[in-house]
Amino acid sequence: MSGSNGRVLVTGAAGFIGSHLVSRLLDLGFDVLGLDSFCDFYDPAVKRANIATFDNNRSFRLFEADIRDVGAVRDSFGFFRPDIVIHLAAMAGVRPSIENPGLYRDVNVNGTAVILRQAVADGVRRILFASSSSVYGNAATVPFNENLPIDSPLSPYAETKISGERLCVACARQSGIPVTSLRLFTVFGPRQRPDLAISRFLAAVSCGRPIQVFGDGQSSRDYTYVTDIVDGIVSAIDSGLDVPAINLGNSHPVSLAGLIETVEQVCGRRAIIERLPMQPGDVDRTWADISLAGRVLGFVPRIDILDGVMRQWEWMKG
Repeated sequence: MSGSNGRVLVTGAAGFIGSHLVSRLLDLGFDVLGLDSFCDFYDPAVKRANIATFDNNRSFRLFEADIRDVGAVRDSFGFFRPDIVIHLAAMAGVRPSIENPGLYRDVNVNGTAVILRQAVADGVRRILFASSSSVYGNAATVPFNENLPIDSPLSPYAETKISGERLCVACARQSGIPVTSLRLFTVFGPRQRPDLAISRFLAAVSCGRPIQVFGDGQSSRDYTYVTDIVDGIVSAIDSGLDVPAINLGNSHPVSLAGLIETVEQVCGRRAIIERLPMQPGDVDRTWADISLAGRVLGFVPRIDILDGVMRQWEWMKG
């Protein structure tokens, strides 16, 4: 391997955020080991396409394994000897977690425990864990700041992220290794998972198909463009960061109705809306207080919702 800035192990490397992160790390001169199971939550071929451009990069290696597989995880660490671990791998999605909570707990909590244990055993110098804005539930205080209690999850997915964060806190206390949970707020952009709202809305509205809208359209999300998220993650690697959790978001919530208007503007067509009741597990709003990230990481999101959706649409059109 030929990188010079350090050795970073990225779990979930072939996914939406992971593949963007790997690309940035390679550009910055890091050696990267990508760990991914290519599970069939969505088409594994999509994930393989995400990382196909890294095939001939001498600074990248792919290790295909499940994070719950203790032996495989041990082997991957032993092969690579990482300095930094960025743990993105997880079963994602609120609604699917309600249908299969046992799987979500197994992968997201037990798998995280395996990664943390091996990272400590190998003496890495920093661990970053991808948490989620869902840990805040329907917090009454906005914007959400890192000091709010995270004890009222609305879905099994949210509960697994809370449990993952608590494992990280325990790991840091026991090992002395800095471990930070990065609370990511509704990430979008090219390569976004096909089951997520912006992907689905763009695909449907552009073809004149109806979109399903849950609730009255007033729920809101702090949509954050993927390269802004990657900026924050990369900044956390060598920042001297020593906090248990930090928000990475845009801090400009957009209502569901506003998102649909943006998609209509980008596609040049009106949406055909099929209204349905609010779904179990969905929060009313997310809104990141990013003042801590601004102070300690110099984090400043740059891509707004219209620009970001336009970029995602251009990518989807090929």
